[in-house]
Amino acid sequence: MNKNLTPIASAVALLVMAAAMPAYAQQADDAASKADSKSADKGGIEQVTISGIRGSLQKSLTQKRNADSHVEVITAEDIGKMPDKNVADSLSRVPGVTIGNAGATEGGFDEADRVSMRGTSPSLTQTLINGHNVASGDWFVLDQSGTVGRSVSYTLLPSELVGSVVVHKSSQANLVEGGVAGSVDIITRKPLEFKKQFTAEATLGAVYADLPGKTDPQISALVNWKNDANTFGILVQAFSEERHLQRQGQEILGYTQIAPGSKIALAHPDLAGVYAPNLINSALFEQQRKRTGGLIDAQFKVSNDFSFDVNAFTSEMKAANYNRSYEFWGAQVINAGAGQSPNPGYTVKNNTLTSATFAPVAGTNYGVYDQISRPDESASANFVELGTKWRASDSLTFTTKLGTSSGEGKTPTQNVAEWNVGVGAGAGYQLNGTGTAANWNLGATNNASPAGAQFGWIFGDQNVNVKDKENWAQIDGEYSTDWGTLKTVQFGLRYNDHKRSSEGVIGQGPTAAAQDPANFPSGYSNFPGNFGSGLGSGFPTNVWYYTPGQLAAYNAFTNRDPIAREDWQNEFSVKEKNTAGYLQGNLEGDRWSGNIGLRVVQTKEDVLSNIGATATTPGAITTSAFGPFIRQNDKNNYVDVLPSANLKFDLSKDVIARFAASKTMTRPDYSALSGQVVLSPPPTFGAVGSGTAGNPNLKPITSNNFDASLEWYFAPRSLVSASIFNMNLTSYVGLGTVTKSYVTSINSHPTDFLADYQLTVPVNTSGTVNGIELAYEMPLGKNFGFATNATFINAYDSTNGPLVGASKRTANLTAYYEDERFNARISYNYRSAFYSGLDRSTAFYQDAVGTLAMSLGYKYSEQLSFTLDAQNLNNPTLKYYALNEDQPRAFYKNGRQFYLNAHLKF
Repeated sequence: MNKNLTPIASAVALLVMAAAMPAYAQQADDAASKADSKSADKGGIEQVTISGIRGSLQKSLTQKRNADSHVEVITAEDIGKMPDKNVADSLSRVPGVTIGNAGATEGGFDEADRVSMRGTSPSLTQTLINGHNVASGDWFVLDQSGTVGRSVSYTLLPSELVGSVVVHKSSQANLVEGGVAGSVDIITRKPLEFKKQFTAEATLGAVYADLPGKTDPQISALVNWKNDANTFGILVQAFSEERHLQRQGQEILGYTQIAPGSKIALAHPDLAGVYAPNLINSALFEQQRKRTGGLIDAQFKVSNDFSFDVNAFTSEMKAANYNRSYEFWGAQVINAGAGQSPNPGYTVKNNTLTSATFAPVAGTNYGVYDQISRPDESASANFVELGTKWRASDSLTFTTKLGTSSGEGKTPTQNVAEWNVGVGAGAGYQLNGTGTAANWNLGATNNASPAGAQFGWIFGDQNVNVKDKENWAQIDGEYSTDWGTLKTVQFGLRYNDHKRSSEGVIGQGPTAAAQDPANFPSGYSNFPGNFGSGLGSGFPTNVWYYTPGQLAAYNAFTNRDPIAREDWQNEFSVKEKNTAGYLQGNLEGDRWSGNIGLRVVQTKEDVLSNIGATATTPGAITTSAFGPFIRQNDKNNYVDVLPSANLKFDLSKDVIARFAASKTMTRPDYSALSGQVVLSPPPTFGAVGSGTAGNPNLKPITSNNFDASLEWYFAPRSLVSASIFNMNLTSYVGLGTVTKSYVTSINSHPTDFLADYQLTVPVNTSGTVNGIELAYEMPLGKNFGFATNATFINAYDSTNGPLVGASKRTANLTAYYEDERFNARISYNYRSAFYSGLDRSTAFYQDAVGTLAMSLGYKYSEQLSFTLDAQNLNNPTLKYYALNEDQPRAFYKNGRQFYLNAHLKF
């Protein structure tokens, strides 16, 4: 497929222009530079007044330039005003940082969700708030019980709370461990940092999403007060943000090979080993999100030598949703070669059965329809922290942090109905690669009506409550020296206790009453008239469905017994007790500075997993309808030594060179340690099934890193830079295979039997990431300016396979205009294809995608201003594929979103 490289080409071209532009930039920006700064302190200390787009860009560059390590800084333009509605969107404009709009392999939605750095998965990038970890939950059930990572969902972090964001690309001993690729530190405002004694602001607005055609309110407010002596201050922020979203899509839910020697392979030898789609659907997802919460911070300056700060944060997102999946059931029809042969005229491309038709056979189930309503799904993140600072002497200062953080991801209820559709009707499909959605049909089935639909099953976990909790205690010291180039020595200890668990999951099943047609819902609705617009054509669009209320009433006829229906495969518990100590020396000489340090980390891990067993296995629990199991406890103890060094050289007044080397670490994903066992039963008795599972004996992920950069600050608000980096992942989590046995029953052999399964499991392996980052930003005259960057990455594991999350190319281009009244900004972000992992035992890649965003602002007065923000302006189609682009996995349209806000200052 031809990839769109326009953003890359633009970035490179603009970098080439840098040599010719600095003189013009310097001359054109002199007036703006003078206006940005003024001496306001009677003691002669220069105070920089920052406001608006231009001011925030200058402040960000100043912080970056002054740092001893390699960092990127994003500064809010004004109180409660980041450059984007989502913090992750702002981070996507930073070189080497990429965002994802999904937590794992559930497919993307309309809002950025995860952040990753330098060609690695989001789990290898650490997100901190004010320098500490934050526990959080995921709202989507597949992220709660499927791929459970260590990354933080940015849907819980509203941009209104942020003062600045610091992206650490190189490590230091005094940074909390947990980011192999780097860390993102979100800095909130502090009460005593405000200029005025009293500050009150509010944002009132609305968001309109064009696919659902809904408008919802968005409200946030801030109040800050401090006393005349500037020794006590309190800050309170609150937010309530509501919005509707709709995702229209088509999903191809996995591929299975036609087994050599099977009935179909014997009849058609050219189909032996060929991949065929398991399911092809028309998928409609609708959701209402409501995010509420706030932050409170109280600062106390008891004396010149002692101060303390108490701050707390809470955020909850209610995320009720309804997913409908109307499907051609290829796995049932073809059955890995044991089912029905396709009619003559089928096509094979790239070892994939890309088109086929199937003649009607009475009683054969050609389609299936899943309707899943989650009326009370939610996620939350909370923390409370007490911090102190004590100057013990003129040369020695101690700081402490004591805190607790908790988060939850909840799916209390899933109301589900599964119907057999297209029974005896025949079927056909044609895959169109990643160009457009597949054409498919269920013969002469009337897709617009439930007439002829038969009861299939009722599934769906209930009482899912994934709890995430961390407690921490930390003490740091800093000693000022006069030992030549060694200016200060930093040291500290940190302990944290972390637990992530999911217990008491109930996997519902139907009762006899659910299978009685007299209890089926009556009346129905149909998909929106614009369903599938922009995805392609030739697939069911006017599909019938039952409402969430109808599903809730119908699911009264289910078995949700907590003992008999314990879904032990989706339960897990991971406990970690981590201790770290460090020593760091901060150095400074003539035109150079830096630091060198050592951090030592101990990880004590306790993993509880449920393992399938036979009824006679000692200790087996036999009360679950999902089969006998035992609870297995694995304990491990790891020690990692993490050296680091950063050097900064002022080659001239405006040119800086940086070098960094470090060893970093993080712990494996929770689902990698104690993963859900997902099984695909063997097609016949005696054959081998497949599936996925976890590995509790995984070691921490470690990497040896090198980073070098050159930065030229050739004019105010101007930078051209280039960086190279290497990450040698000495302990990475890849995939391997093991064979295990599980109790199984299949249609051809309904009696339980013990079958072998070849499971794909995570294993420790190695990997490499090499990359180049290029960035260029500058003003064009007093009011215009632009910023652009590009990142090129080569990433692979020990088998030369792909690393999760590694896009070979990313690029950003932003242009802005700002005067005293009006400002405008337009941004384009591009990311090439990347590997997301396994989904249904099948590879899952996201194809290249570019998104366009815009922001307009008007300042009516000092007290009132207006903004209009637009996201996904180009309405991109999110595309996914499996082993190659002739195996499409999904196509999604999320539409555009428009935010109109009034900002009030009192």
